[in-house]
Amino acid sequence: MNIISDLRTSLDRHLLLCREILVLVEQESQSLREGDGSRHFEFYQTKKALLGRLDESVNLIKSHRREWQNLPACDRSNQAEIEPLLRQNQDLIMKIIVLDRENERNLLRRGLVPPRHLPSPNRQRPHFVADLYRRQCQV
Repeated sequence: MNIISDLRTSLDRHLLLCREILVLVEQESQSLREGDGSRHFEFYQTKKALLGRLDESVNLIKSHRREWQNLPACDRSNQAEIEPLLRQNQDLIMKIIVLDRENERNLLRRGLVPPRHLPSPNRQRPHFVADLYRRQCQV
């Protein structure tokens, strides 16, 4: 099955890319803990360069996902290696997100982020959309 091998290959490559991103975010975290703000721009540039590769990888996985979902359920259930790969990718992505948010907070505390790049206050309010929707329904 070409679809399955393509998906497996894409997930493996995405996992490698996520590990590369995690290493970068961990280095940034260590740099911030040590008070070395001089490397901030270097980390920013590297992240920006990785973004293009990440977009390509995600788009490829999305296309394979559509093909995967079109397979009969019995064919998908026979592919035991896909689910653990998906879980590994998800776990790694969550680690990256948590650590990157921590790094972002450290950068904000140090004043190393321009005001126009500050996150929306609503980002810290996870139920903002639900509350907004509820208020609109009451009107």
